[in-house]
Amino acid sequence: MTTQTAAGRTAGEQPPTGSADLVRAAQRGDQLAVGRLLDELTPYVRRLCGPIALEDGADATQEALIAVFRHLRQLQDPAALYGWVRSIAVREAVRCARRAARQRPAELTELPAPGDPQLAADIRDVLARLSPEHRAVLLLRDLEGLDERETAALLAVAPGTVKSRLSRARLSFRKAWQQ
Repeated sequence: MTTQTAAGRTAGEQPPTGSADLVRAAQRGDQLAVGRLLDELTPYVRRLCGPIALEDGADATQEALIAVFRHLRQLQDPAALYGWVRSIAVREAVRCARRAARQRPAELTELPAPGDPQLAADIRDVLARLSPEHRAVLLLRDLEGLDERETAALLAVAPGTVKSRLSRARLSFRKAWQQ
């Protein structure tokens, strides 16, 4: 007969060390592994959600982490954790940004006057003027280094759509930055 500890591990079983081990342990109900996995994933999810959801980045991060842990048992390949989490985080960030845009629309025609020092100093201000879809494409291609196919699959759009959005996003960003 095997006994389980309060953390959900069998007596004598070593605590998980790598991400894949943490996922497996968390899927088995090990609460310590869930906590460690949350600690490991939170900065990564925050880094993905912040530039897309902007002011709502914290909400998007929270929503993404809830979705990750709610569906963790469905992750079949623990080695694919970060790609799986990335797709959830980007989806939640875009969803939160869209919801916020409906409440407070921002258009590129509302750029600050040329020479405004706040514009040059604040990248977030420039990003706020882009649509959530454009911010997502910029983040995935330029910061995460994904190729067009990977970005298209993650955003559930055609590769041509990624290409055109990226082109428009870069052009809009440059235009806003130079003002």
